[in-house]
Amino acid sequence: MFQRRPSGPASARPGSRRASTDRRSRSLRGALVGVVAGAALIGATPAIAAPPPPPNPTDGQIGAAQHEREAAAAEVGRIAALVASSEAELEQVEVEAEAAGAEYMAAEEALEEAQIAADRTAAALEKAAAEVAAAQARIATFSHDTYVNGSSMTAPEALLSSEGPAELLQRAAMLDYVADNQIDVLGQLQVARIKQANADSAARAARDEYAAAEDAAAAAKATADSRLAAEQTAYDRVSAQKADYDKQLQAAQIHLLQLQGARNAYQQWAAQKAAEEAAARAAAEKAARDAAAAAAAARAKASDGGGSSSGGGSVSGGGGGTYVFPTSGHISSCYGYRWGRLHAGVDIGAPIGTNIYAAASGTVARTGPATGFGQAVYIRGDDGAVTVYGHVNRDFVHTGEHVLAGELIAEVGNRGHSTGPHLHFEVHPGGAMYSGAVNPMPWLRARGVNVSGC
Repeated sequence: MFQRRPSGPASARPGSRRASTDRRSRSLRGALVGVVAGAALIGATPAIAAPPPPPNPTDGQIGAAQHEREAAAAEVGRIAALVASSEAELEQVEVEAEAAGAEYMAAEEALEEAQIAADRTAAALEKAAAEVAAAQARIATFSHDTYVNGSSMTAPEALLSSEGPAELLQRAAMLDYVADNQIDVLGQLQVARIKQANADSAARAARDEYAAAEDAAAAAKATADSRLAAEQTAYDRVSAQKADYDKQLQAAQIHLLQLQGARNAYQQWAAQKAAEEAAARAAAEKAARDAAAAAAAARAKASDGGGSSSGGGSVSGGGGGTYVFPTSGHISSCYGYRWGRLHAGVDIGAPIGTNIYAAASGTVARTGPATGFGQAVYIRGDDGAVTVYGHVNRDFVHTGEHVLAGELIAEVGNRGHSTGPHLHFEVHPGGAMYSGAVNPMPWLRARGVNVSGC
């Protein structure tokens, strides 16, 4: 049973003052512990484990990578010089091989003409010999007994042996003719035969000379082709070496960039970590200050007295005309002598497959494989000039076909003696297929084609 307290003034019991003081002390200690614990929790907030720092390459590693890149760059520079030298040598040999091929074809053409001349003089000689033989036969007809019996037949005997008046008259006329002209006719025929024999001998000698020239040109062409093949092999070798060194340089540059990137990432991480630590220190210092202020407030409240007190506080933070130029591209090589050999045309660099047009109207004289050019088209113009289109990838015309200026005839290629895709364009105003080339650029300008260069 609860008993009701008296309503009168309470009497002081012994020890009541001390009990009240103890309660206030315990209340203050509780408040201080709560404040300190709160500050401690705020200062030790990180509950998630911090990620490990990124790798930090040493200065030695970066220096070694820089040295590796510099060494690779130096080697690339050295091999690039070799490639340039080999390319120049290859270009020279290409011109020589191209010229040797043209000389060989010109020698073939001259030999063919000499053979035709020799055949013609041989036929004339045969005709002269036949005429001499015929004349001798006619004379022999009226001196039959002399040639057959080995004795001389006088004019009266020849007349008396006639079988009738008609034959008598014929023999009399022939005897007069033979007496007057036999020696002169035979002499003239013999002279004609000797002249024809001399002409035939000269023609055959010229043919033999041109055959020797063709053999020499063929040997020179074979030598030039062999040298070109060797230079091409050397060029391919140094080009492959350069490609390998380029890869090494690229790898060295990537390695250096990776190390530098790692160093930069580490420095950024370190700067961020330092900033986070500074912020954490500032937050801890603020929390400590707040905790101290809260403790001071708790002490002040406790010192004010009172029956009871409950401590507790919290802080929170918070992207067409008559003549035309044969293709589009850039002039990579002009007409003229180089290394003592004639580069008989102009080279127009363009990607493989670029259209090639007839520079002038005319008839296709030849198309297909061509020494030096790999594949070429020859057009004999209506004006008599021959235009040549070399190193083509494909042609779209055939021999005997008539084409107009500006008509599509082929496409740019890289066949034959060529170091890169281009059109080799020649002009032979005299009409020869393989000789008599002139500078195409002034020739085109003189015909109204507005071109610059060379």
